[in-house]
Amino acid sequence: MSGIRVRRFLAAVRAALVVIAIFVMLIPIIWIFLAAFKNHVDVYQLKLFFTPTLDNFATVFEPPYLLGPKLLNSTLVALATVAVAIPVATMAAYGFSRFRLIGETAMLVVILATQFVPAVVIILPFFVMFRDIGLLDTRIGLILVNLAIVMPFAIWMIKGFIDGIPLDTEEAAMVDGSSRLGVIRDIVLPMAAPGLLTAGIFCFIIAWNEFLFALILTNKHSVTLPIGLALFKGEEGDLWNLLSAAGIIIMAPMFVLALIIREYFVRGMTMGAVR
Repeated sequence: MSGIRVRRFLAAVRAALVVIAIFVMLIPIIWIFLAAFKNHVDVYQLKLFFTPTLDNFATVFEPPYLLGPKLLNSTLVALATVAVAIPVATMAAYGFSRFRLIGETAMLVVILATQFVPAVVIILPFFVMFRDIGLLDTRIGLILVNLAIVMPFAIWMIKGFIDGIPLDTEEAAMVDGSSRLGVIRDIVLPMAAPGLLTAGIFCFIIAWNEFLFALILTNKHSVTLPIGLALFKGEEGDLWNLLSAAGIIIMAPMFVLALIIREYFVRGMTMGAVR
C-alpha cells in the first residue's frame, strides 16, 4: 500500500506542477487579452469586472498609429520569406541528402554556424550594403534579411526529413522511367510534407516576429508590426491598452495557424525528433 500511495503522491505532485506551469505561462496572455478590452484608466486597476470596449482595436488603425500598413508589411514579408525559403531550402536539403558533394560536411557546418552569429554583429554590414544599393526601408530588403536568417534552419530541418525517406523508393521510380524532378515531385515532396510544413511554420514565425533588423533597416514605408508597438506611448506613459490590442493582432495569426495545421505540425515535430 505504501508504494501505491507514493506513486499517487508523485502523480499528484506532477499534475500540480503541470497546472502551475500552465498557469504561469498563461498569465501574461490572459493579462494582455483583458487589457486589450479595457480603457486606459482600468488597465492600472486590479478590477475583476469592467466594462469591455472595442475602441482600442479601432484606435490602433487610426493616426498616429496606423497599424494597417504595418500589418500589410509584416504579412507580405513573412509570406514572401516562406514562399522563397522553403522551395530553395528543399532543393538544397535534397542535394545534401542524396548526393555526395566535395566539402559537404564543411558546407553543412558553415551553414549551421551562421545561426550562432549574433544579429548585432552583421546588422551594420547589412545596413551599409542596403544603403549603397537602395534597399533601405524596403520590403525586398527585409525579405532578403529574413531569408539569411531562416535558410540555414530550414535546410537542416528539411534535410533530416529527406534523410528518413527510403532511397529504394526513389531508385525504383527512376528504374520505371521517372526523372529526378519527377521523383522529387511525386515521392519526396509528399512524403516530406509534414517536415516542409513544420519548417514553413517556423520560418513564418521567425519572419513575423523579427525585430532588430526591421528596427535598423526600416524607417517609414516598410515598418513592420513589432516596430509599430514602439509607437504606443503618450504623455502619461505607455498606452498598455493599445499595446495589448496590437499584441492580440500580432498573436492572432499564430493562434489561427496553429489551430489549422496542428495535426501536421505535431506529426512533423514527432518525425523530426525520431529521425
